[in-house]
Amino acid sequence: MADVIVDPEVPPESAHLLRESRGVLLKMRQGWTPASRRPLTRGHVLMLAAFGPAALIGLLLSRDSTSLGSTLMLLAVPTAGLIIGLVIAALTGRLSLPKDEDDEFEQERELFAQLRWYEGHYVLVEDLDPSARRLLTRAQRAIITVTASRVNTEGLLDDVRNAVMLPAQEWEITRLLAKLSSVRVAHRATISQGLTPEAEAAVLPLTRALDLSQEAVLARVEALERYAAHVSEAERAYQARLQVEELRGRLPQYEELVAETEADAFAVRELQRLTMDASQLEEALRRSVSSAQAVSDHSDPEPSALTTERSGWSGTRA
Repeated sequence: MADVIVDPEVPPESAHLLRESRGVLLKMRQGWTPASRRPLTRGHVLMLAAFGPAALIGLLLSRDSTSLGSTLMLLAVPTAGLIIGLVIAALTGRLSLPKDEDDEFEQERELFAQLRWYEGHYVLVEDLDPSARRLLTRAQRAIITVTASRVNTEGLLDDVRNAVMLPAQEWEITRLLAKLSSVRVAHRATISQGLTPEAEAAVLPLTRALDLSQEAVLARVEALERYAAHVSEAERAYQARLQVEELRGRLPQYEELVAETEADAFAVRELQRLTMDASQLEEALRRSVSSAQAVSDHSDPEPSALTTERSGWSGTRA
């Protein structure tokens, strides 16, 4: 199961970035935000060590010259020690973080901005409760069964439609499950505190609403599983047809062998049945594919009670 499920309307480049951002998403769930300032790098330290003393001397020169000599004497030793220490620490890497810290800082800020921008158009699997995760796993297995089948990759199914419909189904199921999980967790937390008789009466229809929503999402998943089952039947018919075609291609060799060994005519008749079997398998394959396509046309149940109007986001940000 993918760790992050992304709305198929998100541009591909951004979608890839979101799918690779599980670690940052988990940190964000715990309240993390990127630093507002860039960390002090080795280059910054060396620059301070080089130009800091010059700036200090310039400041002193602007003051009374009578006190300049004594002031410089007082600052010379500690300043020199500080400069040497800073340079050594910077060069040995003891003061600053890795050289690419600045790049990492920018990447984190960009990723954080992307995650905030696309909020509501991705779901972290950890956001789902156990029941929702099980349903999502079933849906994803059904989708993989369809998309990985040879009848789909060979174009015997409506592969173009599948490429659009199946990701949309996965996202809609995931979105509904995330919403259902959120409401269900809060619902259970309230019940676990103990309810007054009045509250118990009020909670019954709410619990029923959650059950109905669960059943509606389950209906979507079962529709996908029915489609996957019909595709599996078509896949078996396709595989059988390929195998029989392969055997039929070698039929002249078998017939020649039977003739040369003077085998009885019964063996010849049995071999010739391969041609008939291949035709029957071809018809079975067509029926299986048609059946799968018919199921696909009806594999989108009515939205559950948790379905809400989508926002006006257009998904055009790259």
